Amino acid sequence: MKRREFITLLGSAAAWPLAARAQQPAMPVVAFVSGRSSGDSARAGGAFRRGLGEFGYVESRNLAVEYHWLDGRYEVLPSLMADLVRRGIAVIATPASNPAALAAKAATTTIPIVFGVGADPVKLGLVASLARPGGNATGINFFSADITAKRLGLLHDLVPKATRIAAPVNPGNTSSDEAAQRDLPEAARAIGLQIELLNASTSREIEAAFVAMLRDRADALLVTPDGFLTSRRVQLATSAARYGIPSAHGSREEAEAGGLMSYGPDLLEVYRQGGAYTGQILKGAKPADLPVLQSSKFEFVINLQTARLLGIEVPNSIQLLADEIIE
Repeated sequence: MKRREFITLLGSAAAWPLAARAQQPAMPVVAFVSGRSSGDSARAGGAFRRGLGEFGYVESRNLAVEYHWLDGRYEVLPSLMADLVRRGIAVIATPASNPAALAAKAATTTIPIVFGVGADPVKLGLVASLARPGGNATGINFFSADITAKRLGLLHDLVPKATRIAAPVNPGNTSSDEAAQRDLPEAARAIGLQIELLNASTSREIEAAFVAMLRDRADALLVTPDGFLTSRRVQLATSAARYGIPSAHGSREEAEAGGLMSYGPDLLEVYRQGGAYTGQILKGAKPADLPVLQSSKFEFVINLQTARLLGIEVPNSIQLLADEIIE
């Protein structure tokens, strides 16, 4: 073989793997959008990744995930969603965030959306029906807005002498705020309680809310469902303990952080289901054909450590109702 021919062949052999690599399809990119803070990335993000793994998707191996932790800054959602749509993201996942789901739906009718919402997704305008979503969105409904009255009743059972209940709400989460304004006063009146709604969209406003509770002699605290408030669970629980105020929350994470009790859906399961639906869509399923899942598991958690700190005696009859007791 002539030297020139050998060099040509060698150059072709070296170029072939590069050309082959260039022809490999790019990894799909999923946008994960949460109202929580990045401090929740290990548990919430981990649950989402477990769901993806059920359909063979592993982050950085055959899938890229962009995480957007809003930390309650819902005002950035329109520009964020516009950017995701412009870049042609494969799937927009908004587990456990009504505002993010609504913003995604407003931004696109073509990119698949996997939501997790606490209100009726039909009434929110996300889907045509639960069984046949009919558009580009599907996901999980976890009923957090519908079980507020149950949570309030359990708080009343634990602290029967409490009549004035303070309820922090995040006005930036419009659907949650509206549900609280509509449903909480009625639920409170039904069992002889008074509700005071307090704005809490920043850490500073949370502290101001506690000052207002002390001024108005609130007997207990009912934290309304919201991603930002869930992310501030340590601040809420610590302040409640410092001021001697029993608190009720919507997720076990908040009771684990020191809240007196929680009653609500298993949100980590919601994140896992969101990841699984995202995986199915990446495999070729259409959101229109995937029925909206409905949470069936609700957890009642009591933190006995906090109860003792507050001098609250929890009757055995109530302890027997709990799914978990934190000693």
